[in-house]
Amino acid sequence: MTDPSKADRRRGTPREKPQQVADELRRLIVRGDLAEGESLGREPDLIERFGVSRPSLREALRILEAEGLISVKRGVTGGVIAHRPDERMTARTAALVLQARNVPLADVYDARKVIEPTAARLVASSPDREKAAAELRGLITAQLESIDDPEAFGTANSRFHSRLVELAGNQTLGIVAEMLNEIVAKAVAAVSQTGSAAGEDPTAAATRARGLRSQAHLASLIEKGDAETAEKHWAEHMEIVGRVMLAQRAKTVIDLMRHH
Repeated sequence: MTDPSKADRRRGTPREKPQQVADELRRLIVRGDLAEGESLGREPDLIERFGVSRPSLREALRILEAEGLISVKRGVTGGVIAHRPDERMTARTAALVLQARNVPLADVYDARKVIEPTAARLVASSPDREKAAAELRGLITAQLESIDDPEAFGTANSRFHSRLVELAGNQTLGIVAEMLNEIVAKAVAAVSQTGSAAGEDPTAAATRARGLRSQAHLASLIEKGDAETAEKHWAEHMEIVGRVMLAQRAKTVIDLMRHH
């Protein structure tokens, strides 16, 4: 009679080896030992390096490719290319989870409404608030330059929101904000594309201009160090913009998955 423990070990080996290889390559990428776009080598090189079979290596590469950490180029000049994790990768993963739970976009926006006013208060309380205000004004100028191009404006607007939270100084909060902004930006782009055939709402540019004036007021409050008023103003801004945006945007995150 076969020893069950030995059989389990034999069955487990093919599954464990690809995961071990994937873990090692993932560590190299995440630690920064492999830069964005750097080649890890070709399949024969990696097979020799890790002492695994071709099927085991390919399974490891499939794991990392699904995580967005590598891409595999076929052909004579091909190889395995490393990719550093970024907010877009995080946003895609989060959007899939939200899609599976049928979470409405309003829920995503509500999370932003909690984070950003707090960030505004922290930035206004910072000793570097004058420098932060100057940087935010630069981002407002970038939006103004693209105010008549909905798609370009959406990208520039998303950058303002992300940078506001980054300036608060908490990296974890910044990553969460970037993830949420990426999801919301997809919704804005999706609706812009859908509505382009019928022509843009003539009041849209005016609405964007009002939003920029509100951003400029926030920058002034931050520069003055008026943290309490900055937080209150930005909470009101996010509430109003949310009502306008969500009135014409996708009802659920599922809609976003059609637009990559």
